[in-house]
Amino acid sequence: MCTTNVGLSIPVVDFAPFNSGKPENATAVGKALYEAFRDYGFAYVRNHTVPLEIVDEAFAWNAKFFALPQEVKDKAPHPPYGWWHRGYSGIGREKVVQMVYDQESIGELRKVPDFKESFEIGRDGTDTKTPNIWIPEEDLPGFREFFTRFFDIGYKMEVQMLRAIAIGMGLPEGFFLEYHQKKDNQIRLLHYPPVEGLLLKNGKMERIASHTDFGTMTMLFQDSVGGLEVEDIHEKGKFNPAPYIPGTIVVNIGDFLQRWSNDHLRSTLHRVRAPPLAEGVTGTPKMTRTRYSIPYFITADHEKVIDTLPGCFSESNPKKYEPINSGEYISRRLNATY
Repeated sequence: MCTTNVGLSIPVVDFAPFNSGKPENATAVGKALYEAFRDYGFAYVRNHTVPLEIVDEAFAWNAKFFALPQEVKDKAPHPPYGWWHRGYSGIGREKVVQMVYDQESIGELRKVPDFKESFEIGRDGTDTKTPNIWIPEEDLPGFREFFTRFFDIGYKMEVQMLRAIAIGMGLPEGFFLEYHQKKDNQIRLLHYPPVEGLLLKNGKMERIASHTDFGTMTMLFQDSVGGLEVEDIHEKGKFNPAPYIPGTIVVNIGDFLQRWSNDHLRSTLHRVRAPPLAEGVTGTPKMTRTRYSIPYFITADHEKVIDTLPGCFSESNPKKYEPINSGEYISRRLNATY
């Protein structure tokens, strides 16, 4: 069995058979992923190829970075525009919005800030228009080296995921790989500091508002605190917890793959609402627990233009979307968040 449910609304896919060397096993894993993305937009992936000790080390570096003094983190400032999505953003700097582009509406939404801070990392190289923005090496020795390595480890898992979903959709195994050669991806380190639970409950503050991701897919590494919620496929507006499952990656498709598949695959709304702790002292407000997470955003090469996939449109099911350039689409979505 490649898929289990364990009482969750999101399937759990065992990825180990994909690398068994048996074509029938690779097909079964691809089919399980395809069905999860078609029906839920999300899957837990276990027995993946990112070593668990590397994941643990990534979270340790994540915590070390955000524990630095504010003036040190500010040495790697995120530029003032969204398309250059690199470097450090302080609490309240970003406001995740869903398909809102006019400045007046964005301004209204920003009155309820996202209470988090982040650090964005992409590929290094002279051929990228968005080079990384690092803090000085002496401020956190080893940080840059580790996440440069983690970026490449994530790409190796991405390659396998792209092969699997292509097989599951009945496409040539290398179909999606042709569009994902340059590693135009992004690692995001996230830190959610403690906040009064009442502020979240009353809507005066948010962790991350409900949204879909922009790119092809996202691989999310989350800690044991929880807080991720995914919209119910049967009841619009209802969000179900997507709890931490040790050893798994939470994988979801983004808007780009939904467009690519002519809405055949589902880019599902999700949000973060960290649960509060119980009161420690009578009369003190309930506070949320500190939460860390590391999403790895998989994006098609920025110069690529995508059109509806073969087999996803017909005379009775015409194309819903015009061809679109990857880089232009991602930049447009990012500019709305800053």
